[in-house]
This record gives sequence, C-alpha cells and structure tokens, in this order.
Amino acid sequence: MLLSSSEIASSLAGGDVHLGVTGEDLIREAAPVLEGRVALLKPLGFGFADVVVAVPRSWIDVSTMADLDDICAAYAHRHKKRLRIATKYAQLTRAFFAHAGISDYRIVPSAGATEGAPTAGTAEAIVDITTTGATLRANGLKILDDGVILKSQAQLAMSLAARWNEAQRAAAAAFAERLGARIA
Repeated sequence: MLLSSSEIASSLAGGDVHLGVTGEDLIREAAPVLEGRVALLKPLGFGFADVVVAVPRSWIDVSTMADLDDICAAYAHRHKKRLRIATKYAQLTRAFFAHAGISDYRIVPSAGATEGAPTAGTAEAIVDITTTGATLRANGLKILDDGVILKSQAQLAMSLAARWNEAQRAAAAAFAERLGARIA
C-alpha cells in the first residue's frame, strides 16, 4: 500500500498496517511511547534529518535550551502571553521542552514552511527537521547548541498494535531476514 510518510507512521501506531518504511521522527511523533505500539526493526541508511530547536540568529544571547527558558519566562512576563514555537512535531516538542524544564511557551501548529514562521510573525522560534541547516540559515535561524531533539532516518518499523496471523508473521520474518533486520 502506498501512503504518505506521516500516514505510514500513524497507521503503524494505530495498527492499521503491519510493516512500514518511514522516518523515525514521524514514528516517534505518532507514537511518543513506542513500547507496545511500534518496533523499530532496522535503520535503513537514508532519509537522514535532525529534529531541532531553532531561534532567530539575531538572538545573540540565546545558544542553549536554558537560554531559551530564560527568554520564554521573560517574554511571558513582558508580553503577558507565551512565546510561540511553530512546529508539526508537537509531541516531540512537548517532551523535549518538558525534559529541559521549559513551560512558558505555546505550540503553533505548522503544516509546512515552518522555518518562515519567525519572519512571518506567526512564531518566535521553531522546531523542525533539517539535513544541512541551509534552509534554517537562509531564513535567519540558528540551531541551539543542545537543541537536537532527534537524529532521524528512514526505518523499517513493525506495528505491535496490528493483529498478526501466522502467514503475516512468516511474510514479515522473511522480508526482515532479507533486509537483515531482527523481529523480536
């Protein structure tokens, strides 16, 4: 079955497909807790992209998540509203920001061209994917020193939520063996 990358991830998490190839970033966004839902069987060595936190380059005093936390708190105090983070990775962003102890922010959903959100005035910072950083730099953004949320690549993944019969298990095992993947 041919599906978009994000549909593959949500279909794996929901148990609608048995095996799929898509980016780990999309899988982890669709199923923030993989245990019992999706098993990553084999990284496939293509489709590399990092999910990163990026801020305007003009923020010269902001280079870490701790600096961003300070900015978020000051912004909330000064403007009486939370700093906006544009992203299509809401789950990954929430988890990463919570781990960093940042709570004074608001997620602005972005369906595309996320890197343009600060220039357009729809967000102050972003969480997005990048391979080289060129698009971020072209939009006047920089990645925080400790702002890499996930180093992603294409993955062969298996749904643990799908119903598996013996024929499907045998087909999946044969396919995985050809790829050199392991099915637990």
